[in-house]
Amino acid sequence: MPAPSLSAIVLAAGEGTRMRSQRPKPLHLLCGRPMLFYVLDSLSDVHVERTVVVVGHAAERVTKKIQEEGWPDQAIDFVEQTVQRGTGDAVSVGLTAWADEDPDDADTVIVLPGDAPLLRPSTVAALVKQHLTTGAAATLLTAKPEDPTGYGRVLRGRDQRVARVVEQRDATADELLVDEICTSIYCFRRNLLGPALRRLSPDNAQGEYYLTDVVAVLHDAGYHVGSVVADEAAETHGINDRVQLADAEARLRRRTNTEWLDAGVTMVDPAQTYIDVTVQLAPDVTLFPGTILQGRTVIGRGCEIGPNARLVDTLVGPNAVVQQSVAVDAEVGEAAIVGPYAVLIPGDHVAPGTRTGAFYTAQGR
Repeated sequence: MPAPSLSAIVLAAGEGTRMRSQRPKPLHLLCGRPMLFYVLDSLSDVHVERTVVVVGHAAERVTKKIQEEGWPDQAIDFVEQTVQRGTGDAVSVGLTAWADEDPDDADTVIVLPGDAPLLRPSTVAALVKQHLTTGAAATLLTAKPEDPTGYGRVLRGRDQRVARVVEQRDATADELLVDEICTSIYCFRRNLLGPALRRLSPDNAQGEYYLTDVVAVLHDAGYHVGSVVADEAAETHGINDRVQLADAEARLRRRTNTEWLDAGVTMVDPAQTYIDVTVQLAPDVTLFPGTILQGRTVIGRGCEIGPNARLVDTLVGPNAVVQQSVAVDAEVGEAAIVGPYAVLIPGDHVAPGTRTGAFYTAQGR
């Protein structure tokens, strides 16, 4: 008998109308990367055999972006939800990727929303561990935020086991007092998930097939539904508008800055230092307030950057200084001093040891 498999379904079909953007919601950027990429990263500690991304709105753009990035540690497939009829329908579409397979009783599928970029790999790993240890039919990741408004509430029976999830629009006044929410992050036994999905009904306030209703279907059929409470509610939050996007980016930047401080980088004021997750910094770099480092920028050991400098896709050699300047796709040599008020455009190169002086632009433009 083959060993039980672990796979994942990532839901990335939504249009995200509240973003008011032509960019598909899963591709909105946080700290230089699309939010969907962080969700895929959250699977890094659980070694999934296969990840199925359910696309829908702007399916071709979302698929192409993931393929361009490349994910050597994950086998990623795509299925399209041509009509968005709710999360339950989206997962049903995702399961068609296994249409030719008969799942083993212990085969597990993780279901993740494509708009939860703060989710940590350790949290997903804890959820999977709990699910496999207990042998539950489903295990929910729940959270207890300060304000649960807008989220589905987790309702428990007399034995304190999870009995069902009720969405905000369908909840009674008493149910809205519950402070534990469903984060839309789950583990399911795959052989039970398909039959449970077929029992869903769109008889609700939104006329959609809710994935959350699977919880009640499994519970009422006598199966055990477990739960894990997230240590930090904020990491489970989904992003539906620009306000939530800005909040998530601020949280991710604080997390990124802390990692660099721990790695030996000095920030005079971390609150005024902006570093994309794609940037590389060597130890003993000093970043002054107003520094913005984006894209594939690489900063060598001992450099001083800022104040008020923006570098995009720029290579800076060891012990260089860049102050009050802008550089895009340029190169600054070792021990060079750039600025103040220099402008480097794509292809510009400041030779090692050079002092550009103020208001510098490369010769021959």
